[in-house]
Amino acid sequence: MGYVKAEDVLPEEVLELIRQYIDGELIYIPRKGEKRCWGSGTGIRDSLGFRNETIFRKHLQGMSVHQLAEEYCLSVKSIQRIIRNYRVKKEF
Repeated sequence: MGYVKAEDVLPEEVLELIRQYIDGELIYIPRKGEKRCWGSGTGIRDSLGFRNETIFRKHLQGMSVHQLAEEYCLSVKSIQRIIRNYRVKKEF
């Protein structure tokens, strides 16, 4: 995804119409008919899933929330959320 100057691709009438709603701001126009899940193009979703599962397993093996927060440079609250989410998944 790149930035394109609207003046270079849109007719003046369309620009004036858009300016009635939003003037001088950035606007994102998604591709027609293409809806992708968050992280599907970069693989970050898979990476975070693997990381979070590893955090959960280490916690089950006895590592404390504070140790995990230190190791993964995350807040204690984030580690607690990850563990809570995996506990809920395991119950189903």
